[in-house]
Amino acid sequence: MKRFALSPSDPDFVQNPYPFYDLLRAGGKMVFWEDLNLPVVAGYDGVSMALRDTRFGREAPEGFEPDIPAHLRAFYDIEDHSMLELEGERHTRLRSLVLRAFTSRRIKALIPDLEEITNDLIDRFPDEEFDLMPAFAKMVPVRIICRLLGVPEEMSDQLLTWSNAMVAVYTPNRTRAIEEAASKAATEFSDFMRSYVEERRSKPADDLITSLIAAEQDGEKLTTDELITTCILLLNAGHEATVHSLGIAVKTLLEQNTPREFLSDDKIDGSIEELLRFDPPLHLFQRWVYEDTSFLGQPLKRGDKIGLLLGAANRDDDTWDDPDRFDPTRKVKQNTSFGAGIHFCVGAPLARLEMRVALPLLFERCPNIYLTDPPVYADTWHFHGLARLMVHV
Repeated sequence: MKRFALSPSDPDFVQNPYPFYDLLRAGGKMVFWEDLNLPVVAGYDGVSMALRDTRFGREAPEGFEPDIPAHLRAFYDIEDHSMLELEGERHTRLRSLVLRAFTSRRIKALIPDLEEITNDLIDRFPDEEFDLMPAFAKMVPVRIICRLLGVPEEMSDQLLTWSNAMVAVYTPNRTRAIEEAASKAATEFSDFMRSYVEERRSKPADDLITSLIAAEQDGEKLTTDELITTCILLLNAGHEATVHSLGIAVKTLLEQNTPREFLSDDKIDGSIEELLRFDPPLHLFQRWVYEDTSFLGQPLKRGDKIGLLLGAANRDDDTWDDPDRFDPTRKVKQNTSFGAGIHFCVGAPLARLEMRVALPLLFERCPNIYLTDPPVYADTWHFHGLARLMVHV
């Protein structure tokens, strides 16, 4: 297995990771990334197969559970009930119950809310240059999730603070201070959601929390801890990815001088898939190995971990013609941006809907929008998103 070394905090990599991904793919179907201390897969076929392969999973096999330091216990008390981190019957049960509440009809019903939120944010744009990330990309997802859950939108800033603190744990350059902040946020977020869940038990409303409380299958319901974790997961995972998706989409459309016709009703779905393929918001999923086996010609032992590079898979020239070119006319095929298999992102339909509503409205109401400075990506890999997107409308 060939070995490669490059810090994910390297400034050139942060701004453009794709040349390094090309090197990894050229090195073999599985290579070792020394800075992650992890074998990684960068090709589309390998990533797609591994995401669906039951020999690999998110939950540590028995005997390989990582030791949780005391200062992170509160954070992992939330993670312990997350369907993103579970396998087998627990995952199946949780996912089935959540999907009974998080229905396509409920998501589609959010279109008027998304239009209202998007128009309100655009109405607030200043006349001078400004950063579109806090003014638009960060606010569309958090405000719609507030409405979805039934939480007051006045809580948006606080929810963002908790979410940002918690997801920072997943970055390679995390520190003890980041870990302590994540645990503090997890405790406060959990306490807040618990009060809302208890209120909805006695006063049901037309919101997702009430639907999650009512969801039942074969006599099974979500426990309070599972319900709280699910709400936190929907905000943290859904918000983080959609913020980056919206910001990167605007950047790409402007840099590529994309004709506005590709945001029309009959073409936007293809444009969204190409935007997600071309520069996705999440670049790494890790999987535990559940049995001694061989994969892509490499021997693996039970308890090993492998890294699946979603962003690299989306630029594989064995799968995509001219993959480094943004082409909204490209024939749509399944990219890896939302994962695959049993852990395929349950929030993908909502993320796509947010892009489908917000992007056309932005460019319709701001037809002269332009970049005033080169966009800057944040040093937050494996999340891939913009730190700043300066524009003038």
